[in-house]
Amino acid sequence: MVLLRRVIGDALRARRQGQHRTLRDVSSAANVSLGYLSEIERGQKEPSSELLAAICDALGARLSELLREVSDTVALAEQMPGVLVPVADEPASVAPAAVRKATNRGVRQVTSDGGVAVQVRQDSPLKATLRSTRVRPAERDVVCAA
Repeated sequence: MVLLRRVIGDALRARRQGQHRTLRDVSSAANVSLGYLSEIERGQKEPSSELLAAICDALGARLSELLREVSDTVALAEQMPGVLVPVADEPASVAPAAVRKATNRGVRQVTSDGGVAVQVRQDSPLKATLRSTRVRPAERDVVCAA
């Protein structure tokens, strides 16, 4: 089962690390304790909307962007059998076309045309770890104005 707080934490950590910032930098800017921010990023605590807005502000991100990323991640996870709702052994042919299963230790990857790739590791029947990444458009798709 995917926990929303874990997906939110992963998204916050990815943004922070993408900016090469430390927990200390962001916790100071958001006026939240370093330990609490760490627990949020690890999915152990669920932030209030006010705290989430403060963390997004400290990261220079819009709350709507973060929530959209989280929503995209959860939407892709919903396409994967057994991630949000446990299912009985299901033949691979029933899985959605967007799902790619890897051979190593229950790691599966889902991609969408929306620019998000999600890697899912099924830790146990009731616990899954999601890692989402933004997929940058290929250079050939970029239109340059002269």
